[in-house]
Amino acid sequence: MRFMDGLMALPGLLLAIALMAALGPSLKNVIIAIVVVDTPRMARLVRGMTLSLKQQTFVEAGISIGASPWRIMFRHIMPNALAPVIVQGTFVLASAILTEASLSFLGAGVPPSVPSWGSILAETQQFVLATPQMAIPAGLALSMTILAANLVGDGLREMLDPRMRGA
Repeated sequence: MRFMDGLMALPGLLLAIALMAALGPSLKNVIIAIVVVDTPRMARLVRGMTLSLKQQTFVEAGISIGASPWRIMFRHIMPNALAPVIVQGTFVLASAILTEASLSFLGAGVPPSVPSWGSILAETQQFVLATPQMAIPAGLALSMTILAANLVGDGLREMLDPRMRGA
């Protein structure tokens, strides 16, 4: 976890730009950069949930009846940790979309032959003073996609969180 803390200490976009500069522009390298940037958040969430669930009574009961550690992990800990991981996954998706668009906008992302909202926005940058409406559709599409991913995450959190069901 100290390595993950070290990765989280660096600004995500700056780390992604540095990785893209080292690896070169390609779709595979963009995916690698996004995974490296977004993995620490998921790792911390899974670790925290696992440590929290490990202290629960049902895990202690499983240990007391002689269940194997693998059975406890797959039958008790993983199903109970799945809901927060799914919700966090939607927020990581939104972050990944924004990171890819930012990298492509800066010219460090996917090659120009691969369509991307960031590269579309970068192409309209030279015309923004004369015709600003050219950048609006791509910017709105990017914003609406990120908003939709966040709203799906909020909806999943409300649906999967037992404390929110009564509200």
